[in-house]
Amino acid sequence: MARERATALLLDLDGVLRRFDLTVAAGVEREYGLADGVLSEIAMQWGRLQPVLTGQVSHADWMSSVADALAEPAGGADRARSAVQQWQRYRGEVDTEVLDFVREVRAAGVRVGLATNATDLLDADLTTLGLVGELDVVVNSSALGVHKPAPEYFQAACAALATPPARVLFVDDEDWAVRGARSAGLSAHRWGGHGDLRYLRAALSY
Repeated sequence: MARERATALLLDLDGVLRRFDLTVAAGVEREYGLADGVLSEIAMQWGRLQPVLTGQVSHADWMSSVADALAEPAGGADRARSAVQQWQRYRGEVDTEVLDFVREVRAAGVRVGLATNATDLLDADLTTLGLVGELDVVVNSSALGVHKPAPEYFQAACAALATPPARVLFVDDEDWAVRGARSAGLSAHRWGGHGDLRYLRAALSY
């Protein structure tokens, strides 16, 4: 039996609509004598990351814990805090081709939501990136208290879009998120780059 045509689009932020230049973190690590990749490695440790993604701690507290973990390799607490602050000043860049697609889709009458595992800094980031007003809804895990790929997350996202799951197309660059969306009844596509836009246009059929 064929699926219903999607009438709403749900996009991930990082890796889809926003991208990061990895040389920025690498430059900070070199400047402070840190091992390659250590900033992200420490920040993304699940025991440190999960609480901030569900709103149990703030983004500032999360970064303080990263600085605490870096105090010894950075050569002291002050240097560690400076390294983390310098790293965090860079908030990434909008993928303008994806943003153009979002605008095209919305102009055609398709509702578009942002579905992201994010911290309480998300609203500020959207302002910095110039994305305020570019999406119909924003579903932030830290505000919701539950993160992708939990079914409750996708249920809340579909409710925010006022669209049943079977009519929502979800796009993410992570397999685990795509699988979670499908389990929750959404159509889902793993983002592989701009070449996927043709498929997404066809799937939405606007």
